[in-house]
Amino acid sequence: MFETVRMLRAQDDTDFRKIYDYTMPVLFKVAIRIAGNEEAAEDLCHDALIKMTEKDMQFPSLNDAKYWLIRVVKNASLNYAKRKGRERRAYERALKEDRRTVDSGETSLLKKDSVEQVREALEKLPENLRMVLHLKEYGELNYKEIGRVLGITEGNVKVRVFRAREQLSRLLGEDNVYMP
Repeated sequence: MFETVRMLRAQDDTDFRKIYDYTMPVLFKVAIRIAGNEEAAEDLCHDALIKMTEKDMQFPSLNDAKYWLIRVVKNASLNYAKRKGRERRAYERALKEDRRTVDSGETSLLKKDSVEQVREALEKLPENLRMVLHLKEYGELNYKEIGRVLGITEGNVKVRVFRAREQLSRLLGEDNVYMP
């Protein structure tokens, strides 16, 4: 009448060998594809088989064992790949050379001179143009905020900023200011 299905037991040596032989090729393919490292893939597959044995898993068929093991190997491989990625990024950050540079005496002098030239040129601008540039560049306000402060429209602010930059550029000349 009713046939009892013999379960495959992970702790039974014969059943374990059947499960191992049937699943290992596919498990290894999954692990190596995700982990990208043969040694790690092998370890991940063996860890899954050990987990199956420790839990004394029982499966009605080899396919059930295969699907369970694939899930375990896939998750372990994803975790491994994620961990390796984090480690690699941490090493890259730690080993990245300091990109800061120290200005030479000449560079410092050129920068200082340029700052002075810009200040002098700003003083030559009409008050209304100088004020919008100060608020835009040094106050870091947007056009709307500058308009509120000065009591003018946003469009008028844009026009003044454009004109101020244009006049400043003419006063300084393009080759006279050091830009690193």
